[in-house]
Amino acid sequence: MDLRAAALNSANIFIGCSSGMAASCLVYPLDLIKIRMQLNESETASNADVSSILKNEGVTALYSGLSASLLRHAAHTTTRLAIYTWLFDLASSDSYPDLWLQIGLGTLAGCVSSFVWTPAELAFIRLAANSRLPVDQRRNYKNVFDTVMRVAREEGFFTLWRGAVLTANCTMIVSGLQIETFIHTLIILARSEYFDSTLSIWLSSFAISGLVTAAIVTPIDVVKTRVQNMTATRGRWTHSDTIDVLIQIIRYEGVYALWKGFLPHFARLALHTVFTSIFIEKMTFQQLPDFPFFNAFS
Repeated sequence: MDLRAAALNSANIFIGCSSGMAASCLVYPLDLIKIRMQLNESETASNADVSSILKNEGVTALYSGLSASLLRHAAHTTTRLAIYTWLFDLASSDSYPDLWLQIGLGTLAGCVSSFVWTPAELAFIRLAANSRLPVDQRRNYKNVFDTVMRVAREEGFFTLWRGAVLTANCTMIVSGLQIETFIHTLIILARSEYFDSTLSIWLSSFAISGLVTAAIVTPIDVVKTRVQNMTATRGRWTHSDTIDVLIQIIRYEGVYALWKGFLPHFARLALHTVFTSIFIEKMTFQQLPDFPFFNAFS
């Protein structure tokens, strides 16, 4: 790789990471609400309701844990794009990789990156969940770095990777399924007579792909959130393992509890993708995609 190509790749990684972080700031309240809903173990209405948070904790509570979210996104996205670029260069040494190979490479890169940066994910969950606990049970982490250091010191270094497999699975499903669903929806809507503008097709495709992805990923995400937020009482963990968490949710809260936080999860997936695309457009001084391949399916 020559210097020009390396500089271009670095610029693309920076733009992708910065755009994603900016989008994360806008949709973060949805992330927070999703986590609160997923951690609510009662069968009644969740205390994650926006009005409840605003009333009891104040407006700033909607952004509690934002530092961990930004670190998670920056570290994960930078690593994922770097790995993807490396894999893409290897795959394109003989011929340009087709679309499905690119999706596979992106999924693999996301899986590896999410596994490496699970500590940031765990810190994000802990910070977002802290204020929902009774005052005498709050961990009172100061920030993402304090969270990581205290977890390593108080619960063991490898606790930082609790839920790493679930985190990787979520990332793989989101990376592969959301892109694939988006592409297929895009093709179908482009053929439809009910959509007369590129923008409406684009936004509708993002919404549908987000809906399908959230429906499939949310159960895994609920279990992951519970696992990463587990506490130890008198030296014993709340649950023995991931399977125990899953069984306890179904037994005491019902099967539908696995979809707690579905709506904010769906909204977060769809809006984050849309905002990221808009920020990329502004940072690269390009217009939103015109989808030139529409003609092939008309």
